[in-house]
This record gives sequence, structure tokens and C-alpha cells, in this order.
Amino acid sequence: MTQAPRVESGERLGLIAGNGRFPIIFADNARKLGYHVSAVAHEGETDPELANHVDRIHWIKIGQLNKLIKAFKDDQVHQAVMLGGIKKTHVFTTVRPDFRTLALAARLALWKDDDILREIAKELEKEGIAICESTFGLEGILADEGPLTARVPSEKEWEDIRYGWEVAHEIGRLDIGQCVIVKDRVVVAVEAVEGTDEAIKRGGQLAKDGAVVVKRSKPQQDLRFDLPAVGPRTIEVMASVNASVLAVEAGRTIILDRDLTLRQANSARIAVVGIVKPPPQSGGS
Repeated sequence: MTQAPRVESGERLGLIAGNGRFPIIFADNARKLGYHVSAVAHEGETDPELANHVDRIHWIKIGQLNKLIKAFKDDQVHQAVMLGGIKKTHVFTTVRPDFRTLALAARLALWKDDDILREIAKELEKEGIAICESTFGLEGILADEGPLTARVPSEKEWEDIRYGWEVAHEIGRLDIGQCVIVKDRVVVAVEAVEGTDEAIKRGGQLAKDGAVVVKRSKPQQDLRFDLPAVGPRTIEVMASVNASVLAVEAGRTIILDRDLTLRQANSARIAVVGIVKPPPQSGGS
């Protein structure tokens, strides 16, 4: 992958917006840095509040690639980012593909997330619209390495983190999901189409209490798309099922509303830790 060149401050930056708060947080940050943000939002996915955080917004249905490209061309956008997910369940129920999207789909042997997004990026690049890495301008909200909360994982919890870290690598390699929930070195839930929150609910209910949540990027992760993200809602869901630890990949996981997220985690006595590689067996606290 060739990383898109940096956008010069003052230029118009395109934002292809999915769900969640990430597009809003990004738009606010980009405008503070001096960019004019032109967003393409997806009906039924993107938070309508985004309209109040960008300079221009265009609404499309999932699969309307020609309309997306036309919106950016009309706004003279030459570089863009893709932020926020699209629920896979909606892909099966609300997609309204145009001919260009259908042609793109026909080229895919498998409908894997990154393969689809890479093909979309290629179509945009053919039209002179380069896709930037989704970490662009967001260094301050990526998870740092080390403990992020007052409470740190116990050695027993580190055992679950180490185990979950390896399992998460495998489910990512298979393009199943980015998150796994572990209790006593038993996988109680794996994220699939339902998303992280629902996987945590299911796993936490099965674990009863003390579940460890591990979230990491896929080994083949394209940094332009779908970086792992956690936020206040993640902590709320974990607290509701008495989960005890959230371990995320440092430098590759976005923490939305960071201060609020970590404050809620501290209040709920949930340990949050950023890791590049789990410490060896003797490295727990």
C-alpha cells in the first residue's frame, strides 16, 4: 500500500463516514488543524450530528459508489479518509448497489472487509481521490503502551490477556473480527458481525464476572480502514456484565473520548492497558 501524501492545511479533506463517534471526533480535530471537511455519510449508519461538525455533508445509501465519487468531485476533494464502521448486518439488508459497486463486487473472490475497502479505494484513486491512513492527525487519541488506568491487571488476568492476544490474532487473520472475550483461558465470545459491544455482552454474561476483553488489529490490517476503536460505550457495556480488563493494541487502537473513557474505567475498577506484545509469564503485577 502506498500511503497518501499529507494533506496541506487549508485544503478540503474528504470524510467517508460510517457509524459511531469517530467521524465526529475526526472532523472536529481536522477543522482545528485548518482543514475544510467535506463528508459523505451513510443513511441508517452515520450519526446525523456529524452535519454540525463538517463544512459540507452529502447523504448516500450503502453501495452508492458513483454518488460518493460525484459528491467529492463536486467539492473538489482530492484526498479522503474512511472512518467508522458499517454494520455487516446492514450490508445484507440495506445495500442499494449501483452498477459501479456491482462491478466491484464481481471482482471479489471473497467478501472480506479489507478486500472490499481496498477495491473502493482503488475506484476512488482512479478518479483522483487518494485515501489517507485513518490515523492521520489522530496521534493524540491512539492508545499508549502500558497501563492507562489506576488499576492494573493481576497475573491471572495477564494470563487471559496473553491467551486472548493470540486468539485475537487468529480471528483477525481469518477476517472474523478484532475482539475476543476470555475467562480463565477459555474463549467465551468472539466478535463477528454483531460487533464488539454485543460480543462483550454475550461473553460477559457467560463468564458471570471477571471477563477479559482483548481487542487488536488484524495482522493484515490496512491502516486506511477500520482500525480498532473503544470508547465510553465499551466501558459501559463491560461494567454492565462485570468485565474486569480491557486490553488493546497500543498505537493501533483509537480511544474515543479518551478522558471520559478512562475516567469511567477507573470508576468501574476496570483495568485498561495498551500493549504491543504481552509481557512474559513473570511480567504480571
